[in-house]
Amino acid sequence: MKAVSGGNGEFWGWKWEHKRRRIKQSKASKSSDSATGGGGGGYWFPLKQAVTAGALALTGDTVAQVTDRWKKNKPSKRHSYDQDASQNSNDNQDFIGIFLSDHDWLRALRMTSYGFLLYGPGSYAWYQYLDCCLPKQTVKNLMLKVLLNQIVLGPSVIAVVFAWNNLWQGKLSQLPEKYQRDALPTLLYGFRFWIPVSVLNFWAVPIQARVAFMSTGSIFWNFCLSSTLNK
Repeated sequence: MKAVSGGNGEFWGWKWEHKRRRIKQSKASKSSDSATGGGGGGYWFPLKQAVTAGALALTGDTVAQVTDRWKKNKPSKRHSYDQDASQNSNDNQDFIGIFLSDHDWLRALRMTSYGFLLYGPGSYAWYQYLDCCLPKQTVKNLMLKVLLNQIVLGPSVIAVVFAWNNLWQGKLSQLPEKYQRDALPTLLYGFRFWIPVSVLNFWAVPIQARVAFMSTGSIFWNFCLSSTLNK
């Protein structure tokens, strides 16, 4: 019997099949751990989405700052269309000077850290949750995703970015007043931009690219937010 059973009371066929199953399960577990960036089911930080969101938040804030300084330093008289080359060169130098002078790097860091630490990871988790709850690409699910995006993610983003900005500036005591004055107008203004963008995002963009797509749209939105936050 030992020769048939392999000496351990187990039939050869079952024993080797059992071993093969254990090897496959072990490989699958290792593959899952490497894919999620963890060993043992720890939290996986979406670095790519965070870096993308941080970089685009910085871009939006830079555009807002440069535009604001350009308007303040714009010459009162209009230049004629027949400006010579030297004048154009001077204008280019003026633009570079406006870009580099008086740039608020702390403000830029506030917006970049918000995108990297909060918006990127948070929105990525949100889009994964929506796809988990509403996986089918139907018109009903699309409308539900867009609706939830506007009534949950939109107000959350505005609440968090206002709080983040005031925290960095040491003005948390002024946060309620900031909410009362700017939160609702900013949210309503955002509906006009984000609803069509969200429809396109949920309908045509794969989940792994949604944070990048929405963050690209956020260049315009971050321009508005940065301008609103620093009024």
